[in-house]
Amino acid sequence: MKFPSPYTLNQIATIINAEYVGHDDFPVLGMNEIHVVEKGDIVFVDHPKYYDKALNCAASIVLINKKVDCPEGKALLISDDPFRDFNILTLFFKPFIKAQNNISSSARIGKETVIQPNCFIGNNVVIGDNCLIHSNVSIYDNCVIGNNVTIHSGSVLGSDAFYYKKRPEGYDKLISGGRVVIGDNVDIGALCTIDNGVTGDTTIKKGTKLDNQVQVGHDTVIGEKCLIASQTGIAGCVIIEDEVTLWGQVGITSAVTIGKKAVVLAQTGVSKSLEGGAYYFGSPAEESREKLKQLAYVKQIPFILKKLEK
Repeated sequence: MKFPSPYTLNQIATIINAEYVGHDDFPVLGMNEIHVVEKGDIVFVDHPKYYDKALNCAASIVLINKKVDCPEGKALLISDDPFRDFNILTLFFKPFIKAQNNISSSARIGKETVIQPNCFIGNNVVIGDNCLIHSNVSIYDNCVIGNNVTIHSGSVLGSDAFYYKKRPEGYDKLISGGRVVIGDNVDIGALCTIDNGVTGDTTIKKGTKLDNQVQVGHDTVIGEKCLIASQTGIAGCVIIEDEVTLWGQVGITSAVTIGKKAVVLAQTGVSKSLEGGAYYFGSPAEESREKLKQLAYVKQIPFILKKLEK
C-alpha cells in the first residue's frame, strides 16, 4: 500500500507514538507485508525468529518491538506492539468509510455494464466495460474489475483477510488495507469469496474462470486462463501461474506456488509448491500416476496378508 504522498519518519512516529532510529525527514512511501515490500516501505516484525529477515528485506523502515542495530540506509520504528501500530497506520491511511448508497457515488462503472438489482458497489470501486454483475453481489471498497467480467449471484469481493494474532484475551485481527483486482474476461461463479490483500492486491488475471463456491485468500495471485472448480479453497499469499487447472474441493495452504499448466485433481491437498506441466493428486499432493499406483498397491494388502497366513 503506497501512501497518497511521501511522509517523513518523524510524521509516522508521531501517528503511532513510537521512538525511531533515523533522520527526522527519512522518506516513508508506503507499508507492506514482507513478501511484497519495496524500497520506501514500512514492514513490521514482532518475533525474534523473523528479525533478521525483516531487517534485511527490501523495506526501508522496520517497525520492530526491540532496539537493535539499524542496517545502513534504513530506519527503525520502535514499538511495544508492532501489530497494533501497523493496524493504526492502516486505519490512518485507509479509514473505513460508511456507505451511503447501494452503489457508491464514487464508483466508476464502464460502458454497457449491467448491475442487477440488490448489488452493493462500494466506495472507489472501478468496473470496466461490458461487465455483468448479477443480483446480490457485494463488491467492497477499492476493488478494481476489468472489462467483460461476469460475476454471479452471492459472490463477495474485498472481504477481510483471515489474518489474526493470538493474544491472552483472544484473537486480534490484522486490518486489511489492500484491494482485489480482477482482470479482463474473468468469470466468477455464484457464492465465491475473494479476500482483500492485507496491504497489497489479491489478483485474478485475465481469462481465468472460477466455478461456484471458490474461496481465494488474501494477497493470492491467480494467473491468466486458469480454471478453478467448485469448493476449492485457496489460502493467502499463494501464487498460481498461468493456465493452471484446479478441480473440485482442492485445498491449498498459504505461500505456495503452483507452476504453469499444472493440473490438480479433485480433493487434492496442496501443502508445498508444485512444478508446472504435471498432474497431481492426493493429500499431500503427489504426481498423479505415482499416487494412483500407490493406492492400487494398498488395495492389494488384504490379499497379500491372506497369502502370508496360508
